[in-house]
Amino acid sequence: MKPVLLIHPCDTEILARLHAASFADLWSAEWIARLMAQPGTYAYLAGGEAGGFVLARVAGDEAEILTLAVVPAARRRGVGTVLLQAAAERAHLMGAKTVFLEVAQANEAAKALYIRLGFTEIARRRGYYRDQSGNKGDAIILNVKLPLN
Repeated sequence: MKPVLLIHPCDTEILARLHAASFADLWSAEWIARLMAQPGTYAYLAGGEAGGFVLARVAGDEAEILTLAVVPAARRRGVGTVLLQAAAERAHLMGAKTVFLEVAQANEAAKALYIRLGFTEIARRRGYYRDQSGNKGDAIILNVKLPLN
């Protein structure tokens, strides 16, 4: 795997393509650039366009994983783990004590990854997500204290 790279806003086209390959809801390069322009926001890329990225932000002593996108061909190869660890380490260095994220209840692989890294469920948003068929699914909100174990 290529090394994990800190991404700058000029690289948002790559991130948008990775997001589109990973999720049904599209995030444009412009939307990602707007997010990255916010204070405390950063992204890491792993494996180039054949891997994935994480977009996160720190506000005060809390960090939030805004998205973690890993293309289907790169899943179950440690890309998500490497990206989350890099994002959590940077958040900790920026003063965060806790990381939050949300995941679709139906996303079993992602939930297993987060639990393996020490995240625990703290809340749910009922009917937050809709799949391509229009069915509603819950968003599970998880957090973990930093630094990761």
